[in-house]
Amino acid sequence: MARRGVGTWMRESVWEIPLRRYLALLVTAALVTGLVFAVRTLTHQDRSCAAGVSRPPDSDECVGVATGSYDFGHAQLRDVVRAIARENDRLKPGGYVTVALLLPYSSTSATNLNDIQHQLQGAYLAQYHANHDSNGEAPAIRLVLANPGATGAHWQQTVDRLTRMAKGTDRLRAVAGIGQSTDNNKKAVTALARRGIPVVGSSITADDLANGQGGKDPYPGLARVSPTNTDEARALASFAKVSSGKALLVYDKPGDPYTRTLQESFAALIKGSPYEPQPFTPPADRSKEGTTANTFRQITHLVCDTTRGTDTILFAGRHTQLRQFINALGGRGCQDRKFTVLTGDEASYLTHEGDLDRDALRHNLSVRYTSLAHPDAWTKDPAKTGGSAADFAALQRLLSAAERKPAGPIGPAALDDGQLIIGYDALQLAVHGIREAVPDGRNVPALADVGLQWPQVKGSLRVSGASGWICLDVHGNPYDKAVPIVELTPEGGSRFVKIAWPEGKPPAKECLPPS
Repeated sequence: MARRGVGTWMRESVWEIPLRRYLALLVTAALVTGLVFAVRTLTHQDRSCAAGVSRPPDSDECVGVATGSYDFGHAQLRDVVRAIARENDRLKPGGYVTVALLLPYSSTSATNLNDIQHQLQGAYLAQYHANHDSNGEAPAIRLVLANPGATGAHWQQTVDRLTRMAKGTDRLRAVAGIGQSTDNNKKAVTALARRGIPVVGSSITADDLANGQGGKDPYPGLARVSPTNTDEARALASFAKVSSGKALLVYDKPGDPYTRTLQESFAALIKGSPYEPQPFTPPADRSKEGTTANTFRQITHLVCDTTRGTDTILFAGRHTQLRQFINALGGRGCQDRKFTVLTGDEASYLTHEGDLDRDALRHNLSVRYTSLAHPDAWTKDPAKTGGSAADFAALQRLLSAAERKPAGPIGPAALDDGQLIIGYDALQLAVHGIREAVPDGRNVPALADVGLQWPQVKGSLRVSGASGWICLDVHGNPYDKAVPIVELTPEGGSRFVKIAWPEGKPPAKECLPPS
């Protein structure tokens, strides 16, 4: 008995007890792992929004590059996004390249969303025209939506995604749009340029978001269809005959790329003014209201304190602050005096702005601005050069056709804010650069070759845009581009006044920038 007891004890000590322990440990580990996995499964939030689009860890915004029919939760974008998706779906694999339209699609600002909708509609019309009305020219154009966030804060994630698309089977060959001239968009353009991705700016106008300043090109591969703030100010000055003794400057402090360069351009126009420029400080996100309405109420008192000969106010600020300023001027004490507010293209956002006090415009107050485009420019003030009614009519035909299948529908369209027109022209320029870069015997250009086409877009190789001729200098900036002067109306919308030119007159028929 004793021997059997010892043997049993040894067997259990050597084999069975450790085995039971190991099994217990394995079971416990499996239970813990399962519990952890279950907890993670229950608590994990799916951060994806759609193909190519997701929410960053620190945000609820859906950012990235949407390659399907994702409308970023905005019903007003739905029709045009679906039209783009239908056009993309009909393209044959291997026969197209991709162009991304970079805009802040997750914005909640009504005015920004109007701008985005109209630029999308214009870009789609240019895509459809390129794929159906170009005599079979290759490659076909696929259009995708790139969202860096409402304020552009997530530009890095979006640029990284675009970079992968440029290297992969998407064959991304250009990024168009960009939107406003903000610091975050400036960072995005800088990063795209460093990675060799060509960019076509639609509505960026800041001088420091352009090449050629001081003879340097900090953004290789960047082209623009809109004039710089300096050129817009020059065109405005040639139209309005601004006098330094009769003008007061109101400006955003510390400003952003758009407002700072507009302020500098305006200050140069009224050098020697007897009046100190009046600053205001908006929120960092200039689409927000902030407390600037109080500042503007105070500035209106100073406006009335100027001598009676002063009749012009130069405003260097964004559209939200411009709207607040106009509303404040509507309640000024000196309504018997007539004032004209002159400002940049940001005023186009107010074309359909519901919170603008239109009554203010009925009391000796005019608001005129440099628009990027206007539908009446080539019919009411035609010039022999620099653009034509025929070029604009081509866009109108596309827009009419978009209400018929298979092209549309694309949702309610508007032309008077200029955004649809400039969105159309930006994609036209991108398509031009892509197709001019295609080598003989192939149908897809190398990425590096697309941006090299911009210096040759002039003369007979110009792009005849609906906004006017696009003749680029060697830095990718439009030369002597038509600048429509537009006025906000008390009834709503805007009224075209006249075409102005940075050089004081339209370009010669050759449209060749001077040295």
